[in-house]
Amino acid sequence: MSTPSTEPGSPGPVLPDPVSAFAAAQFSRATGAGLDPHVYLRATGGAASPGAWGEALVRTAREYADRAREAAASGSAVSAGAYEQAAARWFHFATLAPRTSAADSAHHAHAAAEADAAMGRALALLEPGARRIQGPSFTGWLRGPADASSTVIVVPGLDSGKEEFHRVTAALLRRGSAVFALDGPGQGALAATTTLRADYDQVIGQAVDALGLDRVGLIGLSLGGYYVARSAALDPRVAAAAVVSGPYLLDWEGLPPALRELIAQRAGGPGAAREFTAEVDLSVLAPRIRCPLLVVDGGRDLVPGVTNGSELARRAPRGAYLLVPEGDHLLGNAQPDWLPATADWLTKALAAAPAA
Repeated sequence: MSTPSTEPGSPGPVLPDPVSAFAAAQFSRATGAGLDPHVYLRATGGAASPGAWGEALVRTAREYADRAREAAASGSAVSAGAYEQAAARWFHFATLAPRTSAADSAHHAHAAAEADAAMGRALALLEPGARRIQGPSFTGWLRGPADASSTVIVVPGLDSGKEEFHRVTAALLRRGSAVFALDGPGQGALAATTTLRADYDQVIGQAVDALGLDRVGLIGLSLGGYYVARSAALDPRVAAAAVVSGPYLLDWEGLPPALRELIAQRAGGPGAAREFTAEVDLSVLAPRIRCPLLVVDGGRDLVPGVTNGSELARRAPRGAYLLVPEGDHLLGNAQPDWLPATADWLTKALAAAPAA
């Protein structure tokens, strides 16, 4: 949802204020997504502002893109593809820097476009069978075997995108599922031209239509968890769903100013942000989730509204709950404690689901 805070005493970059708090808040999320922690510390160590932090990530992304070109020129497609994947993640994380001007917004849009392009180049090298699929409100990549017995849609959060959850996608691919990672309204490659919408179940429905499926699994992370739970309640084609650090109920007045500002930027203004936030309420929808539902929470998640996942699991008829006591928001600091188990659970739940 928002920039997560690392737990007290967790490792993080030592930087001059005010950058130190901002960079430390991104540390767990960045490394959990696959950014090398040592490179992260080196890259951001000289940043004098959060904006400079973002510029440092862009420079690092371009270094990886340069390495990809060198590897491709030497005939190593595997190395080139791996470097392009790294570049995509670094470009994506550069979009997390605060936006305070039109120039910042333009930089964000450029970085998001670069992330999208780098991921496309990576998949062309590493997984030529991957397909770009787009619809009225989404764009993304379908990966995995064409004859996979199940397909999982990976749904990102408020300031996230399809390039971020590489490890989640990889865990599902290793278990034989096909995976569709997408950007929806206000996310990733679409953030510059679209705004958040609370009825994201319509977006997921469009994606399921485009994929030509009659049953699908979903995993949503942060705000994507709300989107997934909503879809599970409203779309009978959802056969199993997992929610990671997702909000059950948001209260505009209870949100910290930085998070309110971020929602306003992504929603199209303060008024739209208030309306959007008021819609994020699963109290009525939770009992309508008839498919198996796994809710994963971090015990040290400090983002308001996402510390009550147990209520979602309790009210969903087939809900299960996994609490990782040491986990922070998105549990980037505790992936071994939830990601393998969640990928196993989702794979098995889809295998056991009756045909539509």
